Amino acid sequence: MVDARRPVDATAVFGGLAEIAEQLATGAGGLPALQRTVDVTVEATAAAGAAFIEYGHDSGRVVAATAALDWSLGRPVDLIHPTLRGLLQYGSRVREFPVGLLGTVGGEHLRGRGLARFVAVEVNAGSTAVGVLVAGYRDAEDTAGAEERAAIGFLAGLVGLQYTLGRGLPIHRDGAPAIDPVGEPFALLDADHLVRTWNPAAALLTARSPEAAIGEPWPFPLPSGAETVEHQMACGTWIQIRAATVPGGTDVGVSFRARADQPSDGRDLFIALTGHELRTPITVIRGYADTLVEHWDSLDEGSRREAIYVVGQRARELSRLVDRLLNAVGDESTPGDASALLPFDLVDTLTAAVDDLSPEQRRTLTVALPQTLPKALGERATLATILAEFVTNAGKYSLNWVEAVLTAGADAQTVWFRVADRGIGIRPEHVEQAFERFWQLETGDQRTRGGVGLGLYLVRRIVERQHGWVSLRPRQGGGTVAEVRLPRADADTHGEA
Repeated sequence: MVDARRPVDATAVFGGLAEIAEQLATGAGGLPALQRTVDVTVEATAAAGAAFIEYGHDSGRVVAATAALDWSLGRPVDLIHPTLRGLLQYGSRVREFPVGLLGTVGGEHLRGRGLARFVAVEVNAGSTAVGVLVAGYRDAEDTAGAEERAAIGFLAGLVGLQYTLGRGLPIHRDGAPAIDPVGEPFALLDADHLVRTWNPAAALLTARSPEAAIGEPWPFPLPSGAETVEHQMACGTWIQIRAATVPGGTDVGVSFRARADQPSDGRDLFIALTGHELRTPITVIRGYADTLVEHWDSLDEGSRREAIYVVGQRARELSRLVDRLLNAVGDESTPGDASALLPFDLVDTLTAAVDDLSPEQRRTLTVALPQTLPKALGERATLATILAEFVTNAGKYSLNWVEAVLTAGADAQTVWFRVADRGIGIRPEHVEQAFERFWQLETGDQRTRGGVGLGLYLVRRIVERQHGWVSLRPRQGGGTVAEVRLPRADADTHGEA
């Protein structure tokens, strides 16, 4: 049945479907239509919240969310984890399960927000799996009825149609959806670790047919717990292996894939793009410093102060750019070692980070922080860099006066802070592209704003290294909201997908 017996509002459902149909008929679509479909999912299934997780290269990501799941926007999800793959691959197309089955993959995180069970449908565009549509419910004892299952199945098909049309989807355009839980190598083992299922991708990777593998012992090392084991096959190919008990039984699901070669880090492109950005503040600093040295006695007090102010401002810009350079060419791995993350006071840290901003930035930022919050778990020193990037973007994309507000809060599993501005805003289709390396809102001769397109890319890397996540969204009434969520130090959420 439905969550808390809330009746389905047929008018809202059909009205929402009409809006989506009109968007698609007029050649629109993309994230606005996808988000509207997620909104309709809540209405059609009487769920507490809904979300769509798009498959990416190394993980999934929540790209649309609403109601009781709106906090998850931008969150990475480990969709090749054996537990989730077992839930998605076996049984009926519409899968229902209690959040407890997710274990460390996310169960505690969801339960902390009052969500008890989920209904999930994998979305396909033709023969390609592109993501998962999920609806969350608060009542643990109830189950979805035929009407709710049919509704979410229909809406998953509608999302698949949107991806097939390809109007602004996938959200991550740097490549086709690359994680396909059906298409990734996967094996199902019984309690004695004999192979029960060996999918075509496993056969292709190992050159071992299903007929040769099924009924035989698992041929590679089997990880325990949440560890990932690397193993070199006889042919010389290195594979990465993860395993977990499939929910509802004793079978073991095993995910394994070829170890990816180190991707090109784009150093040449980075150097070319940053060369000008590095030279600009250095030229200004040198020019004003030379002026002060050569003409100190002839300058009045006001001119001296102005020159020193400009030198300081440009030095801060240079410092931030150097930080980006070091992060961009550093270790690509995410997330970080949980043992390196320490509890810290978010309010005190943000207050200190505000003091590190330039005087001009401080004048344009309204600080509305609570007196106290639960401690966050992460890297305290990185917050100044993140805040500076948010405030810099607020000023860069405001036409006249910058109006930005810094707020913070907490829920059962995370602490968060937001910078909300009244700038030119961000189009829905750009909220994920903005985190791509070197992506610019303006290109070529249209560019009127500085930067090399690394700021938000590095912010996402820094935050996800701390097992948190960052998101952008349009602000109601105009502008943009940038939000960071980090694990609470007193909540067992770090290490989740």
